[in-house]
Amino acid sequence: MLVLSANHLGKSVASSEGTLSILHDICFDVSAGESVAITGASGSGKSTLLGLLAGLDTPSTGSVTLMGQDLNMLDEDGRAKIRGSKVGFVFQSFQLLPHLTALENIMLPAEINGLKNPRDEAGVWLERVGLSERAHHFPKTLSGGEQQRVALARAFIGKPAILFADEPTGSLDEASGHRVIDLLFELNETNHSTLILVTHDPALAGRCQRQLRILGGKLL
Repeated sequence: MLVLSANHLGKSVASSEGTLSILHDICFDVSAGESVAITGASGSGKSTLLGLLAGLDTPSTGSVTLMGQDLNMLDEDGRAKIRGSKVGFVFQSFQLLPHLTALENIMLPAEINGLKNPRDEAGVWLERVGLSERAHHFPKTLSGGEQQRVALARAFIGKPAILFADEPTGSLDEASGHRVIDLLFELNETNHSTLILVTHDPALAGRCQRQLRILGGKLL
């Protein structure tokens, strides 16, 4: 079963020197349960592609079909509804809300999506990432590895069908990065999610079933 299709995707933006083409004619499919790494040099268009696939940005040409929905046919509210119900995100910069505790950060998507007992559910996920004792700590008091583990729990609490991760270990030291990688794949396997991640880390890319390499905005 296909959960995502990129159909001749292209992305261009206006610049002081004219139109800058970032991505050219990207085509591929992803099946349910797959783990896919998007690799390439800095500036190759990896993160731009991830944003298009997740419906965070719109393509200049082509289309994305996500969970059976053509994102081009939806307005921003429609794309947001799919993201809220079907998609999880993990970012390099964690994107935790500084005024919320670890527990409250994990609870947030559960509350937005109307899950029952969001506090109890968040507590379960906090335990799964090994941070029960840090439940009431604010992000600034957590290490980078701990913040990313909170972000993983937040991403998985809604049991997403597909998880997008943008350089999830890019801000971490090697030891913390390895722990987060192990946890990411463990949670993803348990949740039976599809995983699509952007990384420049060969060790992380090598854990995925498939790698897609972007060079100069084109898929090799």
